[in-house]
Amino acid sequence: MSENRTRDLIGAIKNKGKTMEAEMSFFDHIDVLRKHLLRSLLAVVIFTGAAFWWYDILFNTIIMGPDKPDFWTYRMMCKLAARFPSLGPDFCITHINGKIINTEMAGQFTLQINSCIMTGVVFGIPYLLFELWLFIKPALHEKERKSARGFVFFASVLFFIGILFGYFIVCALSVNFLTGFSVSPTIENTFTIDSYLSSISTLTIGTGIIFELPVVIYILSIFGIMTPKFMRASRRYAIVIILVIAAIITPTPDMITMMVVAFPLYLLFELSIFISAYIERKKNKELYGTSKAPKI
Repeated sequence: MSENRTRDLIGAIKNKGKTMEAEMSFFDHIDVLRKHLLRSLLAVVIFTGAAFWWYDILFNTIIMGPDKPDFWTYRMMCKLAARFPSLGPDFCITHINGKIINTEMAGQFTLQINSCIMTGVVFGIPYLLFELWLFIKPALHEKERKSARGFVFFASVLFFIGILFGYFIVCALSVNFLTGFSVSPTIENTFTIDSYLSSISTLTIGTGIIFELPVVIYILSIFGIMTPKFMRASRRYAIVIILVIAAIITPTPDMITMMVVAFPLYLLFELSIFISAYIERKKNKELYGTSKAPKI
């Protein structure tokens, strides 16, 4: 009886030791993740400080750019209207309606703080992805590392392409429409600077996140959650969703503006199908020695 108790005690001690070792390993991983996140936060702080240093350019040229009739997008639209008269005279934007005001005592100070932090976060995202990759990389096998090579680069490129598309296309068209929209001539369009900055940042960063769709599909395809067959079968539903998204982020009544936004989103969807199909062929080749899975 005493021998059994001794064995049980020894077994309990061993199990407790394994549990403590696992807990220590878990907390070690948390500590490593904390260091990666702190370095990412430092990068955001550095970019935020740079935004403070060049704030005149950031505010007058970038943030307030879509509110000026000489903005690059509006000039290109006027050139297109001159080249293709069928677009109509309204396609050329020469005046931005509406007036931007500040209604709070600390409003402009808060504007500077928020816009600088937002800029720091946007430019710090690629480094954040790099730090997350360094954290995940040791847990991957050699094949997984090779298949995920270039993840940070392509994710960052897609994000900044989305940022540029959101800023020069989505923001410009939305600002022009919303500042000029009126239900009654007796109502004057006067917007607060907080509302303007919120709209600009939401549309720009939101479009940048949407452009990460191929990366998301790539990850889901690796885990077998998403397949090209399912995406092809869902293409008609995806087109409807894309048109709804385009109608929401560009609240303009004309079809041309909506299609300008919807077409790149549809190209992203088709690119995602291509990526998912590539991952499936690669998996089948590793498992069966051919790019097609055998029929069962």
